[in-house]
Amino acid sequence: MPLTVSPLYVKSHHIANYCYLIVNEENREAVLIDPAWDLSKIRRQLKQSGANLSAILLTHSHYDHTNLVEKLVKLYNPDVYMSQRETAYYKFQCPNLIELEDGQELDLHGINVKCTLTPGHTAGSMCFGIENRLFTGDTVFIEGCGICADDGADAGELYESLSRLRDSFPPKTIIYPGHSFGEKPGVPFESVLKINIYFQIDDKEQFITFRTRGNQKGLFQFK
Repeated sequence: MPLTVSPLYVKSHHIANYCYLIVNEENREAVLIDPAWDLSKIRRQLKQSGANLSAILLTHSHYDHTNLVEKLVKLYNPDVYMSQRETAYYKFQCPNLIELEDGQELDLHGINVKCTLTPGHTAGSMCFGIENRLFTGDTVFIEGCGICADDGADAGELYESLSRLRDSFPPKTIIYPGHSFGEKPGVPFESVLKINIYFQIDDKEQFITFRTRGNQKGLFQFK
């Protein structure tokens, strides 16, 4: 099935994200991942694509990944998907919400999605595999991984999640994270494994100590 992926760089005055529009070129049905901040840009991309927004996928419940959901539901009435573990832990609610289980597979008008539970950054973060692409939210960045400082976060679980992704997805899988810290989205997994120091730590306790260390210059200074 021919798919087009459009990374959309969206920002507020203090934070910037990537959300992603995936369009099925045969029927013009679209899926949007982690809509935030810039409603006008998202609407323009939908119009330019001539696409119908049929579904929204949410990697986790943090506001910078979800703040446009209700507005988009009012405009387009898509279904909204998030992991059941995430919705239960944080009591997340929105219109048209459908809860997902680990390993669940979706057929969204010909866009096939593999759902992989990846807790650690939040209690129920989830990554979405679509063809040879993996949309990782804040679980995996090209340069590092999500912080483990907020309610429900767990560095040990994040270690297990990264290990699971490394073992479950081929090296040629293209990685699309929720944020960029220097590298643009769309990097092959095999390159991420070389760039990203967190995939190079084989010991769980060492990973936990390093991810939660207190001497970082900044939360997103990964090395």
